[in-house]
Amino acid sequence: MAGSVGTVKVASRSSPKRHSGMDPPLSLARPTVFDLQKTAELEKFLVEMGLYEGEEQSAKREEVLREIDGIVKDWVKRLTSQKGFSEQIVEKANAVLFTFGSYRLGVHGPGADIDILCVGPSYVKREEDFFVTLHDILAQMVEVTELQPVPDAHVPVMKFKFHGMAIDLLYASVSLSVIPPDFNISEGSVLCGLDEATVRSLNGCRVADRILRLVPNAENFRTTLRCLKYWAERRGVYSNVTGFLGGVNWAILVARICQLYPNAVPSMLVSRFFRVFTQWQWPNPVMLCAIENDDLGFSVWDPRKNIRDRLHVMPIITPGYPCMNSSYNVSTNTLRVIMEQFKIGNKICQEIDLNKASWAVLFEPLNFFEAYTKYLVVDIVADDDDDLRLWKGWIESRLRQLTLKIERDTKGMLQCHPYPCEYANPSVQCAHCSFFMGLSRKEGVKIHGQKFDIRGTVDEFMHEIGMYTLWKSGMDLAVTHVRKKQIPYYVFEQGYKKPCPPMHANQQEQSDRNDTEDGTPTVSLDGQLKRKRDFDGAGHSESCKSVKRSSVSSGYEESPPDSGNIVSPILCEDPVKSVSSALRNGVQNSPLHGDVNLESANCSNSPHGSEESAASGTSCAAVKTGGMIDETAGPESSVPCVINGTVQTMAVYTPIKCVAEKDEPKFEGIDSLASSNCAESLEDADTLAGNVLSENMHSSGNGAI
Repeated sequence: MAGSVGTVKVASRSSPKRHSGMDPPLSLARPTVFDLQKTAELEKFLVEMGLYEGEEQSAKREEVLREIDGIVKDWVKRLTSQKGFSEQIVEKANAVLFTFGSYRLGVHGPGADIDILCVGPSYVKREEDFFVTLHDILAQMVEVTELQPVPDAHVPVMKFKFHGMAIDLLYASVSLSVIPPDFNISEGSVLCGLDEATVRSLNGCRVADRILRLVPNAENFRTTLRCLKYWAERRGVYSNVTGFLGGVNWAILVARICQLYPNAVPSMLVSRFFRVFTQWQWPNPVMLCAIENDDLGFSVWDPRKNIRDRLHVMPIITPGYPCMNSSYNVSTNTLRVIMEQFKIGNKICQEIDLNKASWAVLFEPLNFFEAYTKYLVVDIVADDDDDLRLWKGWIESRLRQLTLKIERDTKGMLQCHPYPCEYANPSVQCAHCSFFMGLSRKEGVKIHGQKFDIRGTVDEFMHEIGMYTLWKSGMDLAVTHVRKKQIPYYVFEQGYKKPCPPMHANQQEQSDRNDTEDGTPTVSLDGQLKRKRDFDGAGHSESCKSVKRSSVSSGYEESPPDSGNIVSPILCEDPVKSVSSALRNGVQNSPLHGDVNLESANCSNSPHGSEESAASGTSCAAVKTGGMIDETAGPESSVPCVINGTVQTMAVYTPIKCVAEKDEPKFEGIDSLASSNCAESLEDADTLAGNVLSENMHSSGNGAI
């Protein structure tokens, strides 16, 4: 069976089909000589960019898969014997591996990880066997490094490297006592008697197989998907965890274009991709086939019945039962960024179609650090690389919540653009990394002299980060606010940061005044350091100064382009110790703007907080806001995280009623999923009252495309 590790092969080429999907194709036009030429140029460009894996590395992948297959089979046999089963059952005991993700779809590149699903018998459990027994076996193997179990994830996973190759290993225990070697994961009966976490684990493989069956030409699909994944990475919109689109999202979008243009070659498909989705009217869903219902009782995506589904702003529905929205992480802000990039891509593709631009122009990287005037910086520090990997994973998985909270607390007036890349200062030896978010006022809104106050928003985010149950001493976090001119040079690609001539004093004063009036945050970092020292009544002013400097991206001072060293080596000798020391000293806050009083819970060095906070149901790890909480706003320094605009008064550490409070998306026809994008609408009200999705529900592109 395709995808099984018994035959570690990517699916064979599928011949062109007449048409697949819910709607007839928009065009059956075949490629011209010009289209074939552009496709050859595109494929050559992708090869030159190193997006294809060589034979040697492909052979290494297959060998790694065979070794892991042997490990899990031995593990299941050993467990079967330990659980007291007969020798006959022990001899038949088996586990089967399936690949999914980019490797299964055939679009993986050099260095890409391998997504693997292990299917085992009903008596081998995920919690006590997979995450305990198998974990211990892997931990003792010299071939295995960076072993990281994530049992509480939405899809429980064990991450590790095997012979240096990154592996994401999932486990599913199905309702069979013996797993046959030819086990068919695509059959609906496989889901009988399973919990939702197991169904989600199985869904990756089932969706990948279904996508390949639903596209008219697998090779054209693969080339187009490889191209658009690379484009998304270059443009900073490839990251499911950050709130953009991940691999399965891009695969479904590309597959939909392949269905609408079944005879098109990759150059045509790339151009049509941007043309269609630039005009797509979200939140109308993208679907490859009609939503299927079954009698197994699992929830399927249906905004008519499920209130939470109505909040999805960019629904991209997985094919096959149970149909889910694969892009539920996308927010209003990240959708805005994605659509902006689609428009840019569409414009460039129009130039390419007119032979006025080359493919290289389409893949030029997003110049993120020149795009905004203000940024939030999230600096993460740990004692060693292993602790940093755990701590960073926890924080990164929740950065999306910070953008949602900013969107919620500023009524959508302040826009936050998270950048999915992480950075590290090469001159700092400690384990650390940094994430950046661009800040801007909503387009068309500009009010001088007023401010957004997002300190409470950041405090709430920090409090939730402090809930990490695996927190260790030395795991620290700082959230700070900087201007564009204070961004450290090591984040820029070579040639993308042009040195600016030094300003005279009056020019600098005018620049600061402009920053104050442009509708984005204003802050004096020197003032932060000074106020940090003022907070400390124990005479530890130098220690507090080290806290700011140890924020990895610390100081954010202007330096010549050739220096490359932003942080003072003396102040960064032990950033973890200095940050933890400052947290032990404690920070208090006072009223601001008279009527806004933000009071923060006390944070202890324990992830469970102090006795008082534990009693009240709150806890804090070793985290800090890098001067977000200020005593008073003096005339010489502006207040950290007070954004020019309307002052927003908010309570700190209040529970979130929903992920993001906003108006529900307006679906045309209210109860209908279909809109101007849909070829047909749902059936009449009687069908709707029966809560049954019509088999004729469609979501194609606009016929004018």
